[in-house]
Amino acid sequence: MNELFPALRTASSRTALRFQDRALTYGQLAASAGALAERIGAERRVAVWATPTLETSVAVVAALLAGVPAVPVNPKIGESELAHIVSDSAPTLVLAEPDTELPGALATLPRIDVDPYEGIEGGATAEDQPRTTEPRTVELPPEPGAEAPAVIVYTSGTTGRPKGVVIPRRAIAATLDALEDAWQWTADDVLVHGLPLFHVHGLILGILGPLRRGGTVHHLGRFSTEGVARELGGAGTMLFGVPTMYHRLAAEAGENPALAKALGGARLLVSGSAALPLTDHQKIKAATGARVVERYGMTETLMNTAVRADDTSAPGTVGVPLPGVQARLVDESGKVIESNDGETVGEIQVRGPNLFVEYLNRPDATAEAFDGGWFRTGDMATRDAAGRYRIVGRKATDLIKSGGYKIGAGEIENALLEHPGVAEAAVTGEPDEDLGERIVAWIVPAPGTRPTPTELADHVAAQLAPHKRPRVVHYLDALPRNDMGKILKRGLHA
Repeated sequence: MNELFPALRTASSRTALRFQDRALTYGQLAASAGALAERIGAERRVAVWATPTLETSVAVVAALLAGVPAVPVNPKIGESELAHIVSDSAPTLVLAEPDTELPGALATLPRIDVDPYEGIEGGATAEDQPRTTEPRTVELPPEPGAEAPAVIVYTSGTTGRPKGVVIPRRAIAATLDALEDAWQWTADDVLVHGLPLFHVHGLILGILGPLRRGGTVHHLGRFSTEGVARELGGAGTMLFGVPTMYHRLAAEAGENPALAKALGGARLLVSGSAALPLTDHQKIKAATGARVVERYGMTETLMNTAVRADDTSAPGTVGVPLPGVQARLVDESGKVIESNDGETVGEIQVRGPNLFVEYLNRPDATAEAFDGGWFRTGDMATRDAAGRYRIVGRKATDLIKSGGYKIGAGEIENALLEHPGVAEAAVTGEPDEDLGERIVAWIVPAPGTRPTPTELADHVAAQLAPHKRPRVVHYLDALPRNDMGKILKRGLHA
C-alpha cells in the first residue's frame, strides 16, 4: 500500500480543508498535522473529541501520519457510553479544540489542544485565518504498514455495548481507491458535506477521501439547505449526505430555484448510511434533473457497493460490488443464493481488503461475525440481473416472516411514503399467532391529514401485494432517529 496522503508531500497551495471561513492548503495541513504528529508519536492510542471542525480533521490526519490509532468520540455521547469507550480503548491522550470542556471520562486524560496553524510560519491572523505565506518544509514521518490500525470506530450499540471496530490503513486506502474508480473522483473535485466526524461516512469518506485524492473539502459546519445551495452553487462538485438531509433538500428544491440549480449543477450527489426513500429520489430528479446515487457500507467493512457515476440504474439500488470486494447472498441455512431475480431475499456477506481487523478486546464477537472468510453483515438484500443489490433491511429488525412470506420492511416503507397523507414511515413486525408475525406501520402523518389504517393497508396492497399490507398502524409526532438519521426501530416498540 502506498502512503495514505501523497498530496501532503507536495506542500502545494491548493486548498485541502475549508470549514466555513477557515481553511488550510495542503502545504499548511502538512505543516500543522506534521508538527502535531511529532508530539503524539509515542502514544499508544489517542481519543479525538470529534467536533465538526478544522481541529478534528488536523487531529485525525496527525494521528494517521504518526501511526497512532485514533478513537473518534461523538461530542453528544452519553456518560455511560463514553465511560465504556474510554475504558475499552484505553487512550493515553485526548486531542480537542482549545477551551472545550470535556466530560468526566476524558477530562482525566492528558490533553493536547489542537492548533490548526501550529507549524505554519506566522501562525494565524487575528481573524483566525491562515496567513497567505506557505509553511516551512516539514519532514513527515514514514507511515506504518498496511495492516497497522488506523482508527477505532465504535458501533452504535443497538444490540449491546458499543464495540470498537479496528480499521487498518489497508481498508481505508482500498475503499477510497475503489470509490475513485466508481465515482470518477479526482483532485479537481470539491466535496461539500455537513456530516459529523465521528463515524465512517463523515470522517473517512468525507474528510480522508478528498485528502487521498488531493482534492478539497468544504464542510458546512452544520448542515443547512442554504449552505448546500451556496457551496454547490460555487466551487462544489460533489455532495455527501444522509436521507434526512436529502429529504429536506427534496422538500425545498421544488420551491427554491437557487437550490434546484445548485443541485442540478453538481457532478455527483451521494446518499448513504440508510436507504433513501424513492419519493425523495423522485422529487429531487423532478426539481433538479439530477439523480442521487447510493452506496452501501458499514463500520466493519467501510464501503462494499456503490452505484457508479456512469450507471443509470433504477433509484433505490446500492449498486454493484466495488473493485476488490466480493459479495454474496446466503439463505437462513447458510446456503449461497445464486438467483439474480431481484426478488429472492438473502443476507449479504462480503470479503475483501475493505474489512476491519477485529473488534477490540472481543475475540468472541470477532469470530462470530465471520462465516469462514466472509463477514456476516446482518443486512438483507435482493440482487438483480445486472448484479445490483437492493437493501430491504436489517436481518434482526427489518425481515418480517408473515404468512409464510419473507418480507423486507423497506419496500413497505417506500410504498407508504408514496401516500400523500404520510410524511414519515417505519415498518416492523410483531408476533402473531396465526401469521407468525404481523406487519406494523408507524406513521407520522402529513400536516393536516390522518389517513386511516384501512386506507393505508389498501394503498400498500395495491402498490405491492395483499400479504404486505400493514395489519396495525400507530401514529406518532416523530420517529426516533440516531445522529445519522437512522430510525431506531427498537425504540418504537419500547
